[in-house]
Amino acid sequence: MKGYLFPGQGTQFPGMGKDLYDQYQIAKNIFDSANEILGFDITKILFEGSKHDLQQTRVTQPAIYIHSVVIYKVMGDEFQPDAVAGHSLGEFSALTAAGIISFDSGLKLVSKRAMAMQKACDHEAGAMAAIIGLEDEKVITICEQTPGVVVAANFNCPGQLVISGSSNAIALACQSMKAAGAKRAIVLPVGGAFHSPLMKSAMVELANVIDNTKFDLPICPVFQNVVADPVTDPLEIKKNLVAQVISPVRWTQSVKKMIEYGITEFIDVGPGKVLQGLVRKISPDVKVSGFEK
Repeated sequence: MKGYLFPGQGTQFPGMGKDLYDQYQIAKNIFDSANEILGFDITKILFEGSKHDLQQTRVTQPAIYIHSVVIYKVMGDEFQPDAVAGHSLGEFSALTAAGIISFDSGLKLVSKRAMAMQKACDHEAGAMAAIIGLEDEKVITICEQTPGVVVAANFNCPGQLVISGSSNAIALACQSMKAAGAKRAIVLPVGGAFHSPLMKSAMVELANVIDNTKFDLPICPVFQNVVADPVTDPLEIKKNLVAQVISPVRWTQSVKKMIEYGITEFIDVGPGKVLQGLVRKISPDVKVSGFEK
């Protein structure tokens, strides 16, 4: 059984999608359509822009979403998922690939999500830090014991978590993590405290848009970040997608559950190879590959 995985923010790179645009008519159509939906020439930024240009919030999230959708569309009949999952932002790509939302709806939601998150960051500064070499439970305990807002935000793979919260609380937590034996505690170059309670205003804003978006029955289960379980009910999918903004990405748990479900092969659909690396660390024996054309 095949599970398709869709990456999130941080996997973007200059020139992404240009080869697909030049090679496949369906890719060209999707990119051209994206320019119209967004109201600006995102294709030009992707193909000709710098690394810095791609880090703008209004560009980054739609860019990764568009790229992932283009890849699964280019796969054509080869794309036969038994289950899908997406890391944070990648969940929107997964929902599109599973037939739950249309490309247009997905891109509008992703664009709205990016803007709402940026607004929340501007309103309340926050930070995130990668914690390497500590058990999940230890990281959670230290977060709970640290004054201020700090939570475990991304369970990426065993021994690699990301924490999120107010800048002061993150600094204190990093000190405690190192004292507890973490190999590294590195503050990340991100603009805010994603997947933490500091994103509540973004969650409220996105909830209204998700509520008014048509969600259909999926062609296969979606293992959603918030619950790390297979979900097929459109209303439940909506609820989990809203909660995702302030909740942790349970990636380790999702991959393990997908394997329990019967997935024996994972295919990474999108820019970069980050998810392939994480899956290998979660389950070294499972088959993992990326898109190759």
